[in-house]
Amino acid sequence: MSGLTAVPARRGKAARMKAGQTIKIVNTHGTQVLDTWAFRSDDLHEFMSMEHTRPQIGKIIPAVGDALRSNKRTPMLTWLEDSSPGIHDTLVAACDVHRYRHFGIKDYHDNCTDNLHAAMRELGLTPPEVPCPLNMWMNIPVGADHKIAFLPTVAKRGDHVLLRAEMDLIMAFSACPMDVTPINGPGGDIRDCHFQIS
Repeated sequence: MSGLTAVPARRGKAARMKAGQTIKIVNTHGTQVLDTWAFRSDDLHEFMSMEHTRPQIGKIIPAVGDALRSNKRTPMLTWLEDSSPGIHDTLVAACDVHRYRHFGIKDYHDNCTDNLHAAMRELGLTPPEVPCPLNMWMNIPVGADHKIAFLPTVAKRGDHVLLRAEMDLIMAFSACPMDVTPINGPGGDIRDCHFQIS
């Protein structure tokens, strides 16, 4: 793992990127969903938006060659490589304390919303809101009846995605702590992921 930065299991991590740099994001153990955000460095009110990306790419799952757009419809990241089966999610909001209360969990449960705030706080920043993330490797198929399902990721150990920054960015991640639905595998084991900026 030399040169790679960990996104610890159940926690978040953020980092700065310059325009033109690439980021390799690795599903280290092959079972982990990674909530992924990007914010414009000099204006956090501009951020990667799944709602604005989907109409531009004409589909619900981005792939190699696609641009991930901001809420101002500006390209923020370009998708360069994907060694996984290419199953990711752009529909589901980041988990939060309210989601776990919906499941009947009354005590505090780690969640991606709080992980985003904690990760940004390490850089001295506060996100103005919690955008819908790109849920890297999350498997949320849409059926013919228009219903969605929450299925285990099909990513394999070591699968990676490579993205190129089209502007100066703050990248933020959460190794999703969801252990109620089977998105991180039927055992609910939450694992580290890693990334490398070049």
